[in-house]
Amino acid sequence: MYSLRVCNILRNGALKSEVAVRGFAISSVHNDNHKCKVLVVGGGAGGCAMAAKLSSKLGEGKVTILEPADKHYYQPMFTLIGGGIKTLKDSYRPMSKVLPTLAKWVKDSAAKFEPENNTVYTANGDKIEYEFLLVATGLQLNYDKIPGLVDALSIPKGKVCSNYSPKYVDRTYQALQAFKSGNAIFTYPNSPVKCPGAPQKILYIGEHYLRKSKKRQNAKVIYNTSLPVIFGVKHYADQLWKIVEKRDIKVNLRTNLIEVIPDKNQAVFQNLDKPEETFTTDYEFLHVTPPMSAPDALAACKNLVTETGFVDVDKDTLQHVRYDNVFAIGDCSASPNSKTAASVAAQSQVVYKNMIAVMNGVKPSQVFNGYASCPLVTGYNTCIMAEFDYSLTPLETFPIDQSKERISMFYMKKDLMPPLYWHLLLNGLWNGPGFARKIMHFSLK
Repeated sequence: MYSLRVCNILRNGALKSEVAVRGFAISSVHNDNHKCKVLVVGGGAGGCAMAAKLSSKLGEGKVTILEPADKHYYQPMFTLIGGGIKTLKDSYRPMSKVLPTLAKWVKDSAAKFEPENNTVYTANGDKIEYEFLLVATGLQLNYDKIPGLVDALSIPKGKVCSNYSPKYVDRTYQALQAFKSGNAIFTYPNSPVKCPGAPQKILYIGEHYLRKSKKRQNAKVIYNTSLPVIFGVKHYADQLWKIVEKRDIKVNLRTNLIEVIPDKNQAVFQNLDKPEETFTTDYEFLHVTPPMSAPDALAACKNLVTETGFVDVDKDTLQHVRYDNVFAIGDCSASPNSKTAASVAAQSQVVYKNMIAVMNGVKPSQVFNGYASCPLVTGYNTCIMAEFDYSLTPLETFPIDQSKERISMFYMKKDLMPPLYWHLLLNGLWNGPGFARKIMHFSLK
């Protein structure tokens, strides 16, 4: 995913124009020593939002973004792509178009963190010294941790698919279209995942597709999840159990995919409550949510992370527990909230205000309540809009029962949220629906 844009290419007129238009300073091919006020590691949702806020406040050249990718993906759209509702082309923009023009872009990846020296080294060998560090690396997809999975995903027009990577997401709809009869299996791994509702969203969309295409009577739809519950918030889990029962979807809890045997179209699962017990199931369709973790370079810095490899921050302030000049946002943080784009939006204002406070020698006081939102798409025109906090208590924006399947929430997910993401969140202008929630509930009272 990570690469370097070299300064020698700047002789090319097209790239000169792009740099001039965007206002980026880009690192050279030689090992450079960069210095900055704030280093943002990662150009995903959290990195973009925070870089926009901070560079607007601090001025041009004060913020450096370390990000290797050419494209920025709106990952919440991948579920809809897997169901044939959106296309992959709809889901991305050039990275150069979403990063703030006042920031400096180092097009490379982090290879080593040295928080004790206020330094990050890049994969190309550059050294970046910072006064403040914001870690926003996101999660790493570990497809290779399941034996046989990468081979299965490499089979053209195969039966195995995965919505989580732009490399594989188009396979899902292709596999649904090719399905004739047999087991349609959807999995949830034994690891933290980005958007914990996404493995279920494609389950419901897939089942709905089979009904629409008159194939449902020939399919046994199975959801094998490593979790002990169908969803972590009981308010919504109760409704989801009703949905799977009504649609005759078999749910196996504490069941983890450990191997794929592509030449036999078989998947091997483990009973997590009795790890010595495994069983093998034939599949005609297999959607795999891969195990995930913090990126290797981040997890290797034991001074910066917890035992599980996530940035060790205070869950309220999102400031590092040992390094006062280090903060984290989004999926790489050890804060115990669901890892969603909505959480990033709510965290961004907390992190921004707390970072500015520390820069001014003031103790951070803004508190993140653990807000997360998960639009649980349940088909081609319905959605349950789950919203909740650290305590897994519903924190709903609208003055209605959001545990119900609604057409309005589906179109909010499909049509409203993408422009909100591109035009507001990434530009540092969207801090979540907290203010709107207060207005709606106050007016209701």
